[in-house]
Parts: sequence; C-alpha cells; structure tokens
Amino acid sequence: MSGRYPIPHLAPHSLHRTECLIKRSRFITSLAHSPDAASARAFVERIAREFPDATHNCWAFAAGAPGHTAAVGFSDDGEPHGTAGRPMLTVLLHSSVGEIAAVVTRYFGGIKLGTGGLVRAYQSCIQECLESLPLHERIIPAYLDIVIEYPFVTPLQRLLPQFEACIEREEFGADASFRLRLPQEHVAAFTAALTNLTDGNALIELCQA
Repeated sequence: MSGRYPIPHLAPHSLHRTECLIKRSRFITSLAHSPDAASARAFVERIAREFPDATHNCWAFAAGAPGHTAAVGFSDDGEPHGTAGRPMLTVLLHSSVGEIAAVVTRYFGGIKLGTGGLVRAYQSCIQECLESLPLHERIIPAYLDIVIEYPFVTPLQRLLPQFEACIEREEFGADASFRLRLPQEHVAAFTAALTNLTDGNALIELCQA
C-alpha cells in the first residue's frame, strides 16, 4: 500500500454537502472524513438525527485506504435491496479517496424511479458530491531512532529534505541521537542512503511514535 492517499479535507465534525432533485425526489448527499468504522457509524447516526422525517437515509463508508474493503459498510435503509447502499459503496471504493463516509437522504417526490433508476440516482449523487469535495493528502508516518557520530550530523541534516524527514527529538552525548519522522514509503530508501553515508556505522531502529 502506498504511504499516502487523498482524504476529505474537512474540519472535525464538519461535512461536505450537495443536493439535487430527481423526478421530484429531493436527494441530499453528505460526506465526511471517517478514519475508522466507529466514526463513520457516528456520522450516519448524526445525519439520521438531522433528517428524521426523511423517506430514507441510505449510507455507505470506506474507512481505510482507497479501494480497501477491510472497514466498509452500507445500508439501503428501506430502499429496494441493492439499489442504494452497495451502489454508493462501489462509487466510494473507485473514487481514489480514502477514509470517507456518505449518507444520501431522500425525500420521496411521488414518482417511482425503478430499481435501475434508483441505482443511477444514488451513484450520481455520490459522484456529484465527490467532484466538489475538498481533499488533502494523508501521509502515513514512520519513526526512526538513529545514532551517528558527530561528523555525520551535518550530512544527515542535508539528507532529510530529500526524504521529507524531520527531527522530532535530538540528544547529544558520546554520539548524536535523533528521533526522525518521515513518510512510511521513504523508510527503506532513507535507511539505505544513511547507511551508505555513514559507511554502515549508523544505528537505525524503526520505532513507535
């Protein structure tokens, strides 16, 4: 898995919303950043409380990296089986956006759409909302504890920007010790570069935050 991917760029407890009218039915689409299944379900419950009089509050979430199905869920909320929740989830999984939850609220307008029409309506609502959703990059961090001799401190500092690494903590004793944070995807290349820079004399340990 890549160490980075797009996620909704929304403040905590905020959401992104669009609305459309399809054959007199009002569809309100709400999207939120949901890094785990618990936050996704809480968002679904929040929207259901906001629109308790709606005909349906159909939902889907994919609370992981784009396309990953380890933490997903969906519901038709009373629509014919397979016409809302799963089609919504399919759009989310193919959107390249991770950690996302969606609720499509429907107020029935008196004209039935049929099963095919419902699938198209719920998918188009998600697609339309995604088009205007602000995004930013989720970078999965890794942490390294390293110990090097003093002559290598300045070369190390020059090496950091190349790997988007930064110093979290430093100590200076017999040798120089650093806690570094960098994107997970750069760990192997950075380790190789530092090993080469220090002629194999650096102590490098992957650690928890």
